[in-house]
Parts: sequence; C-alpha cells; structure tokens
Amino acid sequence: MIKKISVLLLIAMLAVVAVACGSDKDKEETGPKKESAKSEEMTVKHQLGETKVKTNPKKVVVFDMGALDTLDKFGVEVAAVPHDGLPKYLSSYKDTTENAGGLKEPDFEKINELAPDLILISGRQSEAYEELSKIAPTVFVGVDTTKYMESFKENVTLLGKIFGKEDEAAKELATVEEHINALKEKVPADKKGLIVLANGGKISAYGPDSRFGIIHDVFGVPAVDDKLEVSTHGQSVSFEYIAEKNPDYLFVVDRDAVVGDGAAAKETVENDIVKNTKAFKEGNIIYLDPNYWYLSGGGLESVDEMVNEISKGIK
Repeated sequence: MIKKISVLLLIAMLAVVAVACGSDKDKEETGPKKESAKSEEMTVKHQLGETKVKTNPKKVVVFDMGALDTLDKFGVEVAAVPHDGLPKYLSSYKDTTENAGGLKEPDFEKINELAPDLILISGRQSEAYEELSKIAPTVFVGVDTTKYMESFKENVTLLGKIFGKEDEAAKELATVEEHINALKEKVPADKKGLIVLANGGKISAYGPDSRFGIIHDVFGVPAVDDKLEVSTHGQSVSFEYIAEKNPDYLFVVDRDAVVGDGAAAKETVENDIVKNTKAFKEGNIIYLDPNYWYLSGGGLESVDEMVNEISKGIK
C-alpha cells in the first residue's frame, strides 16, 4: 500500500512540473509575439492637417508613388494602390493588391470595404482628403519641391517610424546622401542646365524650386534660367527659347513614354533649332526615365536612381 501511494505521489509531482514548464514555454513563445504586434498611437502633422495614426498598421492604401516606392524598399505589405499610373518598376503591385481607383478619383466604395488602418496620399488626392479621412486615418506624404531633400527625408523617416523601420530608413537615407555628395563633386560650376518636359509634341521648362528642380537645388547643376515659373506643369516654352538660352546640358523628361501618346521626346526635342545648342553639339542632351521623375519622385529608390541618371549624364 505504501509503495502504491508513493508511486501516485511521484506521478502527481511530475504532472505539476510538466504544467509549470509548459506555462514558462507559453510565456516565452507568446511574450515576444505580443510585444512585436503591439501598436502605439502617434500624431502626424502634415500639409493637410494633423492625423492620429497607429504604428504597425496592417492594411494600408497607398496613392503616392514615392511612398509606395519607399514601402517596397522596406518590404512592407500594401493592401491597395491605384493600378493605373504605376511606375514600371512597381507594376507587380497590380497582381498583389486591390485597385484603389484612379489617382484623381479614388474608389471610395472599394477602400471602405477594405477597412484600412492607414491611407497615404499626395497632391492629386488632396481634394479627396476629407472623404478619405472619414474611412481611415489619412496622411499627406507628397514631396515639397521647394525643400526637396528636407521633405523627402521627413517622409522616409515618418514611414520608418510608422512601420517600425527606423534603422533601415536612416541607413537608406545615408546611402542616398552619400551618392548626392559624390554627384555634387563632379558637377562643373561653369556649365548650366535646362530641364524640359516633352508632352505630345510640346515642351515646358522647369527651373529651381520646381517639380524637377532637385537637379538645380540639390544636385548643384546651375540653372540657365532661374526666372522660370514654378508650377506643377512647368512654363510653356518654344524651341527658340531653348536656342536662345543655349544650355550646356538639356535634361528631358519624356511624359509620353509613360502615358503612351504623342511623339517620342527625341523626335520632338532634337529638331533643327535645338541642334544649334551647345547641349546637342557636345552630346549633352540627357533623357531621364519618367518612371522615376514623372511618376514616383520622392521614394528611396526613385531619388537614388535620379541621382544615378544625372551622375551618368554629367561629363
């Protein structure tokens, strides 16, 4: 009888130990997971107001291509984007996300169905800000071209904070800064440049503080004309204007290459009038990839590629 009781006591003790070990293991397994999934609230000040945002959002709708570029670099999953107007290098999002509607006409019904935790927008969706804010926290992350690098860095840093990628954001920004500094060192101070957008056989020019003004303001290429109108669409100019200004470098953004209409930029720009310029004679007409310059400026990859293109073009 005593032996039987001893065996029963031993079994009971082993059961208690097993339960205790199991509890410790559960704590070890569930503790870190709960901690990593924890979400905090932060207030974001942006161009259109202030928005309370929860960190580590699960469902994100992105309209700004620069922000999409950066999130892609971070490896952050996105729930929906506008499928029309995606840069070629981000075209895979057509297969992995819901269609959020047009760049200027968001699909409010679809977005509402998705019940997102965060919506990221820029200039083309500004008028829809109030309506989108009724669906989910909405933040404006468009780049301010009058202070391009400051705005770009703020946006990348903000996205890093929201998605728990702060170290990665800092590292990527440092790399971009390093490439910009290297570019500045090779830009000749005595040669001036002009930036034009080719669109359906017509051209518009951009100067400092403009949509493409990063070439002058940040990369350090002197502007052949610093009195150009600052606007999203640029200042409409003639080919005679280009000949008169006679730039050493002519930077061309080919809008038609991404919207699929009009004459090719090379045919439009390299006419008999422009062939008299120093830029043409010295082989310094530089065609810029509109996927980076026109569709998605302000992203980690796009800005770095913009630096790379100017660096390759400068002689």
